[in-house]
Amino acid sequence: MLNSGVLIYLQLFLTIVMGLYFWNLLRSQEGQKLAVSRESKKELERLRQLRKIRLSEPLSEKTRPTILEEVIGQDEGIKALKAALCGPNPQHVIICGPPGVGKTAAARLVLEEAKRNPQSPFGSDARFIEMDATIARFDERGIADPLIGSVHDPIYQGAGAMGLAGIPQPKPGAVTKAHGGILFLDEIGELHPVQMNKLLKVLEDRKVFFESAYYSQEDPNIPEHIHDIFQNGLPADFRLVGATTRSPEDIPPPLRSRCLEVFFRALTPDEIGRIAEGAARKAGVEIDPRAVEMIKKYAGSGRDAVNLVQMASGLITVQGRKTIELADIEWIIAQGRLNPRPTPRIPAEPTVGTALGLAVYGPGMACVIDVECQVVQEAVGRRGEVIITGVIEEEEMGKGSHVLRRKSMVMSSVENVRTALTSVAGIRPYAWDIHVNFPGGTPVDGPSAGLAIAASVYSAITKVPLHPKTAFTGEVSIRGEVRPVGGVDQKLEAAREAGLQRAFIPRANWQDRYAGMPFEVVPVDRLEEVLERMAASP
Repeated sequence: MLNSGVLIYLQLFLTIVMGLYFWNLLRSQEGQKLAVSRESKKELERLRQLRKIRLSEPLSEKTRPTILEEVIGQDEGIKALKAALCGPNPQHVIICGPPGVGKTAAARLVLEEAKRNPQSPFGSDARFIEMDATIARFDERGIADPLIGSVHDPIYQGAGAMGLAGIPQPKPGAVTKAHGGILFLDEIGELHPVQMNKLLKVLEDRKVFFESAYYSQEDPNIPEHIHDIFQNGLPADFRLVGATTRSPEDIPPPLRSRCLEVFFRALTPDEIGRIAEGAARKAGVEIDPRAVEMIKKYAGSGRDAVNLVQMASGLITVQGRKTIELADIEWIIAQGRLNPRPTPRIPAEPTVGTALGLAVYGPGMACVIDVECQVVQEAVGRRGEVIITGVIEEEEMGKGSHVLRRKSMVMSSVENVRTALTSVAGIRPYAWDIHVNFPGGTPVDGPSAGLAIAASVYSAITKVPLHPKTAFTGEVSIRGEVRPVGGVDQKLEAAREAGLQRAFIPRANWQDRYAGMPFEVVPVDRLEEVLERMAASP
C-alpha cells in the first residue's frame, strides 16, 4: 500500500510539472506572438509613413514612350519587331543596338500591340517580365535561381512547415512567371554561361524540370501539386526578347540560332533634338533652339539628351528662370567633361589623296571615316615601305607562352591594294613610300576599308583629285575584284546623314531598294570601274 501511494504521488507530481512546463511554453508562444504582432504593427506603420513620402517623378520616367509612335528613330526596327512578335506564330528575338535608343520601351509596347491582334497567341493577361542578365545570379547549390527557378530543400533555413515535414519545395523563376507572355532579358550577352545553357534547355522544352535528393515519387506525405511539378515540370512557354549593345557575333551561336535578330540604329542629331524638345515640354520649361543645337552635338543617345535637359531644368529652376539657354547647356557640358559626337570631315573641294570610307563600329551603327594617303618619297633601288597610323598594326592572341601575333586586317588591305593597283591600273605603288592615315580616332579593322584605301592611294600617286562627296566600301582582292562586305544598310544610312552624293558598294551587296536612296549608289565588280569614275561628279 505504501509503495502504491508513493507511485500515485509521484505520478501526480510529474503530471503537475509537465503541465506547468507546457503551460509556460504556451504562455511563451503567446508572448512571442504578441511581441511579433506589436513589432509587425510598428513596421507596417513605418512602411505607411515611408510610402507617404514621394519625390517628384524623374524626367526619364515622364519621357518614357507610352505608344509606339513616341519611340523616335526606330521605324524599321519596330516594323521588324512587330513582324516577329505580333503575328500568329511569334518568335524569339534579339534586339541589337546602342544604349538609350528605346529597345526596352519598344519591346514592352509591341507586346501590347500583339495583344490587340485576334490572331496572336498572346492573351489579354500576357505578362512582360523584365530582368537584367548582368544581375541574374544563381547559387551553385541550387538554393536560388531567379531566372530558371530552384528547389528549396528541407535542410535550408526558412523551409517552413513543409520543410519540417521533409518536403522539397519548387520555386518558380522568371521563365515561369513569363509563361504565356514575354521574358525580356536586358544585356543578354552578359548572361552567365551556366544560365545560358539552362535557358536554352527551357527554350527547347518550354517547361522547367527540377531535381532534388529529397524528392521521392513514392512518398505519400508530399502534396500532389509538388508531385506534378517534379514529374511534369513547371510551364515556361514564353517568347524571349533579349537586348544587347554587343555585336551579334558576340552572342553565343546556340542562342543566336534560335532567335531572329532585330537592329535598332543610333539616333541622328535631328532625332536627338526632337527628344530634347519633348523632354523640355514634359519638364514644363522652354528651351532655346541654340541650346537644342548644342545638345545635338554632344548627346549620343536619347537618354543623354534627357539627362542634359533634366539637369538644365533643375539649374534654371534654382535660378528662377523658365527657359533653358545655350549658356546653361555649355556649362553642363563643361562640368560633365563631355565630348562631342564624332562628325565626318568632308572636304569642300576635290582633294588629292583623301577618300571617304564607310565603317561599321557597333550593332546597327556606322559612320563616315577619312582615309588619307600621302606619297612620301620614291623608293629608288628598294621596295617601298608602308606606314599606317590611326590603327593598331599588330594584334596578340593567346596567353602565357602561347602568344600569336598577326598583322592588322587594315595592313593586309593596304598590301592587297598595292598588288591590285599594280595589276589593273598600270602604276607602281611598290616604287613609293606610302603613308596611310585614319584620322579622328575611329577604330578601323576589317577588309571593307579596301576600296577607300585603293581610291586614296591611287589619287595620291596619280595626283587625280577625288570628288569630295563620294564614299567607298568594299573589299579589294589582289586581282582587283570588289568583294561583298557587311553592314551596307547602316553604311548607306551614315552616308545619307552626312549629306554625301554618291557611294560605291560591291555589286554583290546591291539591292533594288538602294535605287530609291536620295543619293547615287553605284554597284561595282572591279576596281577599274571605281578608278574611272571616282573623280567625276555624280
